[in-house]
Amino acid sequence: MAELVYPPVIGIARTMFKALDLRFDIKGTENVPQRGGAVLVSNHIGYLDFVFCGLTARPAKRLVRFMAKESVFRHKVSGPLMRAMKHIPVDRAAGMDAYKHALKSLRSGEIIGVFPEATISRSFTLKNFKSGAARLAQEAGVPLLPMALWGTQRLWTKGQKRALGRHHFPITMRVGEPMEADPTEPSDTLTERLRGRVQELLEAAQRAYPVRPKGPDDTWWVPAHLGGTAPTPDEALALDRGR
Repeated sequence: MAELVYPPVIGIARTMFKALDLRFDIKGTENVPQRGGAVLVSNHIGYLDFVFCGLTARPAKRLVRFMAKESVFRHKVSGPLMRAMKHIPVDRAAGMDAYKHALKSLRSGEIIGVFPEATISRSFTLKNFKSGAARLAQEAGVPLLPMALWGTQRLWTKGQKRALGRHHFPITMRVGEPMEADPTEPSDTLTERLRGRVQELLEAAQRAYPVRPKGPDDTWWVPAHLGGTAPTPDEALALDRGR
């Protein structure tokens, strides 16, 4: 079936990124398989992360179908676009339908994008991973593709104003080598290995990030353990519970 919506949306996104003068540093795109199913797994620090993650598959000429919360599909603007791009709605109260949808897509050779932290990390550190990504890869017989991104939180994230002007923000992304999803390995164990790999990639992206805060008022996007003023993981958890 022809892709009538996804490619033009990618074109619009790239035009927007050029207008914002974003500075991309992407490594590891050769690890994205050119054919066959895979589960792309990333950390989650900003509202636009799925757009950036999808860019890593462009050199392989692949389109990523992301699993996203069902409310995004109800929005009058994003909803029709998300459905036309064949992304997968996730109802957190009844997630089995989304799981079966993703499984079918993987078996048909699609790349499925998953944020296993489930929600944006306000601390910009890795939260615990849900096991769904690992279980999908094991059941579908496809690899896990770990990646990490950094800098996207500066554009638009929880608790901060959008900064979609021409700020020249760097965006750093690292894609790791595919991980085999052995169906005999306990999914919780595989999930922890996956999380460890994403953590390594996140630290690599942070080390490569070319700028530091400009001053005391610009430290909010740096994790507390790196000397910034982002909430600690415990503080972020309390904020999420309080909504």
